[in-house]
Amino acid sequence: MAIQRNLPKMALAIIAVANVYTGFGHPGYRLKIPNGINVPNPCTNVGGLWNAVGHNVEIGGGTLNPFGKDFVEAGESWTQTLCSMDSDNDGRINGFELGDFNCSWFEGQPPMGDATGHPGICEPMDDPKCIEMNKDVSCR
Repeated sequence: MAIQRNLPKMALAIIAVANVYTGFGHPGYRLKIPNGINVPNPCTNVGGLWNAVGHNVEIGGGTLNPFGKDFVEAGESWTQTLCSMDSDNDGRINGFELGDFNCSWFEGQPPMGDATGHPGICEPMDDPKCIEMNKDVSCR
């Protein structure tokens, strides 16, 4: 009987731990792209860094943004093709936004430069061409 009473508590604990892990957009993926741990938050009123680069919500979860979808299509790795794409259609290729200007970065290497933007969120966010594209982005 004691096990049955504790089971719901254990299940809640497991769910809580799972939510903490997934709430940060699979941290290991951040190491698979240049400057993945240093992507600027495009929300002008918030600042800081965007932890879940492939998601429409900074802490992860929910739907993938265009870069997240392209990353999955690329086999969840940084490729020449993914680097040279402009996933968010803001006029700058993913490599430029992530500091890999000539698409030569490999996992484990330092990037050539700093991240200058977010590859999955059209910037600047208040630009008319970006407003519709970013309709699912959550700035908190």
